[in-house]
Amino acid sequence: MIALIQRVAEARVLVDESVIGRIGLGLLVFTAVEPGDTESLCERLCRKVTGYRVFADQDGKMNLDVRQAGGTLLIVSQFTLAADTTGGLRPSLKSAPPEQAETLYNKFVECCRSRGIPTETGCFGANMQVHLVNDGPVTFLLRT
Repeated sequence: MIALIQRVAEARVLVDESVIGRIGLGLLVFTAVEPGDTESLCERLCRKVTGYRVFADQDGKMNLDVRQAGGTLLIVSQFTLAADTTGGLRPSLKSAPPEQAETLYNKFVECCRSRGIPTETGCFGANMQVHLVNDGPVTFLLRT
């Protein structure tokens, strides 16, 4: 599994011009499921995302995770993260089949919520518009 995390001051996701998820301070998490991914990898990525220390402590050092910073999560499925971009000028899409991807996406969301972090989501498979204010900017690509 892949997660692209961005520390945000705020973010929201819209479907058909309606806001379906919105957060203030927190992490915008774009996630993709690759063929061969499993529930255990999903749980591992959840621990990594929710424990990643990208928020400033009292000394201005990135030492706090999203929960310690009082932040929230906005999780958006983005299968294009799994593309092979090593050759040519057109990506080769390599994500898991939609049924597998949706199941593991939902498991990832459930895992994050079970860690006590308020979590909003996009809509799996929908055409979404994502608006964000990247804080820093701080962006990391995480893989399991």
